Amino acid sequence: MTPPLPATMQAFVINPKKSQSTKLFDNGTLLTNHPLPTIPNEKYALVKILRAGICNTDLEILQGYMGFGGILGHEFVGKVIQLHPTASLTLHDQWIGQRVCGDINIGCCNFSSSSKNNNNNNSSSSCNICNNQSNYNQSNPQMSRNHCPNRTVIGILNQNGTFAEYMTLPLQNLHVVPNSIPNEIAVFAEPLAAACRVVEQGLVKFRYDNDNGEECRGGDRVVILGDGKLGLCIAEILGREYLRAVASHQEEGRNGIGGGGVAPHPPILFGKHRHKLDLVKDSGVECRLVKECYMDETTMEEVSPKHANAYDVVIDSTGNPNGLILAMTLCRPMGRLVLKSTCAAGVKGFNSAPIVIDELQVVGSRCGPIDTALELLEGNSTEGVTENGMMISPPLRMEKYITESFPLSRVRDALECAAKKSTMKVQLVMANE
Repeated sequence: MTPPLPATMQAFVINPKKSQSTKLFDNGTLLTNHPLPTIPNEKYALVKILRAGICNTDLEILQGYMGFGGILGHEFVGKVIQLHPTASLTLHDQWIGQRVCGDINIGCCNFSSSSKNNNNNNSSSSCNICNNQSNYNQSNPQMSRNHCPNRTVIGILNQNGTFAEYMTLPLQNLHVVPNSIPNEIAVFAEPLAAACRVVEQGLVKFRYDNDNGEECRGGDRVVILGDGKLGLCIAEILGREYLRAVASHQEEGRNGIGGGGVAPHPPILFGKHRHKLDLVKDSGVECRLVKECYMDETTMEEVSPKHANAYDVVIDSTGNPNGLILAMTLCRPMGRLVLKSTCAAGVKGFNSAPIVIDELQVVGSRCGPIDTALELLEGNSTEGVTENGMMISPPLRMEKYITESFPLSRVRDALECAAKKSTMKVQLVMANE
């Protein structure tokens, strides 16, 4: 018999009115008697949180980003323990007891007029994007996943998050975690999915073909700025995309297929910390210290001609508003500037003229495919990605990024640890199941 659920739970709650405090965590309180969330309708499930990850966005929210109030956190692995009383037996059989990760955006198609999660007072009717009235999803299947205009976002916008013992999420947001993936690795599904989004958007090509289907040049010259958690995840993904392109190029050369052409260029990861860069040195990326971009490595003011306007695609994942300025300088005219950073602070005196003059394509990139991330994580215990019996890329070992884990009762210690520059990933442990 399933034990009864408690009436209250532990939860770390943000008060947005205190977000301007000079002390980082003054606006957050660990409550031990927060009401257990109720399941608003038959589209939702109650999820017991097993583990949650702390990311840079959480730290930005603590400083006022998005003006969020509620339970913090959006990276998690949990277990479905209850559905709405009106849910069918089929849904119970499908979901109860499953370990899950989840998409963080909740579209208005899931809302009900009585939903307590629907903090922006939308009605139960859904928008043109959610119900695809304008046929957006035919050309862009990710539109409804990411861009409902009435969406809530767990731990970020009008939706309680994962730094708690329980939460509710729509069933359509949930992704079943394979049994082979342990909890501490499953937590990486959301940040890894954000890295996969760059590929999903088609923003990088490591091979270009001419009209005859022959390889004509070595693909995009790609730079990733920032050796934080997200930058390293992007390096893991794009490095493996590059290795696949190299393997395909070599295989076609051996078989006399295509026109030969130039081999793909390896993506370059620029960062400030050699010990962090070393984490991805075997993933297919070239790792360099960011000071190498400059004429004078001491002052780091003027970008070297060797790197200025030298790259087709520059991905800014620095988490620093000044990273955008360097990214603009590295990107070639008519190149592509991909923004992955979310910052509470702006760039003082920002000059957008280079974007206009160099006709740069500026593209935002946000939430990605959780299912793809889980497929990659499921290969953690294998020897690597193989094709035709050949090793293409090394296995994805995400455990190397875990700096420390804390119980939810020590969430403040966890946040302080996560805020240190030497820290990689900090996780909160709610239950060991």
